[in-house]
Amino acid sequence: MLTKEQIASQISHCLAGTNFTNLGTRYEGKVRDNYTKDEKRILITTDRLSAFDKVIALVPFKGQALNALSKFWFERTKDIVGNHVVEYPDPNAVVGEECTPLAVEMVVRGYITGSTTTSAWYNYQKGVRNFCGNPLPEGMKKDQKLDHAIITPTTKAAHGDHDESLAPEELIKRGHITKDDWDKLAAISLKLFARGQEIAAKQGIILVDTKYEFGKNKKGEIVLIDEIHTPDSSRFWKSATYQAKFDKGEDQDNINKEYLRLWLSEKGFIGEGAIPAIPEDVIVETARRYIEAYELITGQTFEGTPGDPLPRIEKNLAKYMS
Repeated sequence: MLTKEQIASQISHCLAGTNFTNLGTRYEGKVRDNYTKDEKRILITTDRLSAFDKVIALVPFKGQALNALSKFWFERTKDIVGNHVVEYPDPNAVVGEECTPLAVEMVVRGYITGSTTTSAWYNYQKGVRNFCGNPLPEGMKKDQKLDHAIITPTTKAAHGDHDESLAPEELIKRGHITKDDWDKLAAISLKLFARGQEIAAKQGIILVDTKYEFGKNKKGEIVLIDEIHTPDSSRFWKSATYQAKFDKGEDQDNINKEYLRLWLSEKGFIGEGAIPAIPEDVIVETARRYIEAYELITGQTFEGTPGDPLPRIEKNLAKYMS
């Protein structure tokens, strides 16, 4: 594990973004810069942290940790569904097969929790008892385990807009996805989630919930794209302290960006208005949790590459540049 001092020293070298003019057509997502060229998509994972559908902060080593975790999970789930990966030429980058994205995000939940307006717990507190087509019983408590994993899909909002949680029937009715593709995505998503929970459990980690994004390759096959089981797309808790904290109604031991989301919520920010100034120690702790997530889940030591990442990325992607 990197020390807090090592993490703090990287703050001035956070990767805010890239703008390579000879790497192809550029599209900026909330966290990743995407370049498309010659039927390839190059995704550069920045250090931007997105929460409440906004870019909130820059977190040192975050991009590297996310990229490394996705690599770990893609390799361990490719027997369930193919993925877009061609190669990992840089700690912050992955080159993938260009795919046509499907217009839904598959959110899978094993517990009722969350602090955002699209979360299951937020809606349950508001009296919702049928969330995206999933009936929920009365008397549930925050962070309670569900009887079985549920899928609560959202639309894929344009950059800067909010995702919308909808029941599958509504997604199909509005033309976001076909019934056949929905059935396939639902089955794949539940298998991926079960695999994620199984692997995480062996490391003393609970995979609480997650989201998956899919596309179709040039053969028309459904493939997993973007990322999988990272602290950005997923919520993780520590198994050892779950029950005691649940019984006391205390916040769980999070090892993901929920730490910063909760910090912002305590300051009264849940997505609207000005983002509060975030102190350096909160940024460092957020980074430490991303690194901790990688190490706890994979059982491997995180090998962060310090310094200015831009020249290194440009060098490592040289063969893809005109």
